[in-house]
Amino acid sequence: MKQRITFLYSYFVRILLFLLPDITIFMRFRGWLYGFGMKKCGKDIQVAHNVIFQRLEKMSLGSHIYFGTGVIQLGGGELTIEDEVPIGPHCIIVSGNHTRLNRSFFYGKGVRDNIKICKGSWVAGNCTITKGSVLPAGSVLAANSVLNKAFSEEDCVYGGCPAKLLKHYNSNE
Repeated sequence: MKQRITFLYSYFVRILLFLLPDITIFMRFRGWLYGFGMKKCGKDIQVAHNVIFQRLEKMSLGSHIYFGTGVIQLGGGELTIEDEVPIGPHCIIVSGNHTRLNRSFFYGKGVRDNIKICKGSWVAGNCTITKGSVLPAGSVLAANSVLNKAFSEEDCVYGGCPAKLLKHYNSNE
């Protein structure tokens, strides 16, 4: 029941504020309204006008988070985003996946897992983040990448399809 209510609530917020421009005051207002349906929500959450949240009740957000235009969050697993994380435009965050049954993905049971994006990370544009993924603190997920596993090395650049470690940052950067 809670899932249906939060889905309708997120749809209501999206429709109500869709025509407002993507300027800071309106984006923060959207984030504040979405926060009422979330498991946990910090301050200064900025949400662009056409972001789609399917499962608000599974989201835990820290403070100072930005969701760029066209971001989509799907699936039934938990999504945890820590403080100071910008998520670029047209990213897809999906915490569920299909399985096969009788040679068909249509009838297979769905599987879910959690996603965690740690403090100070940056998800660049057009990325996909799938179930069971972890982006470590201070790291970057390069544009057009697919993050499909849990990484543990902090302060790195990850990228590619599937994502792999590309570069370490110096401690001074």
